[in-house]
This record gives sequence, C-alpha cells and structure tokens, in this order.
Amino acid sequence: MSETTGQQPEPALDIPLSNDLREIARVAAHIDAFCSQWEIPAETAYAVNLAIDELLNNTICHGYEDDEPHRIMALLRREEHCLVVIVVDDARSFDPTHAPEPQITLDAEEPTLGGLGLLLVNRMMDGVDWRRRAGCNVTTLTKSIATPDTPKQTTEH
Repeated sequence: MSETTGQQPEPALDIPLSNDLREIARVAAHIDAFCSQWEIPAETAYAVNLAIDELLNNTICHGYEDDEPHRIMALLRREEHCLVVIVVDDARSFDPTHAPEPQITLDAEEPTLGGLGLLLVNRMMDGVDWRRRAGCNVTTLTKSIATPDTPKQTTEH
C-alpha cells in the first residue's frame, strides 16, 4: 500500500524485448500471465495480445533500416476498468492511428497490399494513441476489461 495515498498501486509489468520476431511469443506469455494473475478476462487478454502481435510485427519487420539489435519496451498497467499497454520503440516514425484503409479485393489473383493488421489494432482496442518522443514511437493501447453481462432485471406490474 502506498504510504502517501493509502491506496495500492495499480498492477503493472514492464517487458523489455529486442527487435526479433521470436520475442513476440514471450510477450504474449507475459500478457497472459499478467491477465490471469489480476483476474482480467481471457477475452481482454486475447484482444490485447492480437493488437500487440500486429504492432510488434509491423515494428520489427518494417520499422528498422538496419539489422542491428534494438530495444523495444512493452508496459502493461491495469487501471480500474481497463488494461493499458504502452509500446515504446526507436523505429522510424510511424503513426498507426493514421494508417490508410487497406484495399481489400475478393479476387484471389489480386494480392491485398497490407494494412489489415493495423485496421485490426484500431478496431479491437477501445483507444489507440501515438506520440513521437525523444526519437521513439510511443503507442498507447487501451482496452476495457470485459465483464460478464449482468442479467437484466425485470419488473412485474
């Protein structure tokens, strides 16, 4: 318990990783464990993992102009009614909130050019915010913590 406020601090977890696609599975395992420990429903953990997977894939595959190791941080925080995830990377500047809508065709011969992952991120999360600070992308995702539907009360007349 915090001595100054008398309140417990919000549960939080910092996950450092490198720009290696194999790291994404480790991040997902940490997110699952965190959500389980703090009784965050599986639906919320799934949505957050899907969004983080897409963001990290984009960053690792398209964000760096060299083959050098880079450090990426994923920071999780459980707030009252939501899970907040902040991803910080030193990749080239890219705002996922302004990604163009993907061109989807039904023709199997014509390839889709990409962008579906970022569309998924922006639709699965309740909030997506991006800032460029000190040469880093800082992407903040928020997802409301799913709770079981409460039964509707009926009133008899």
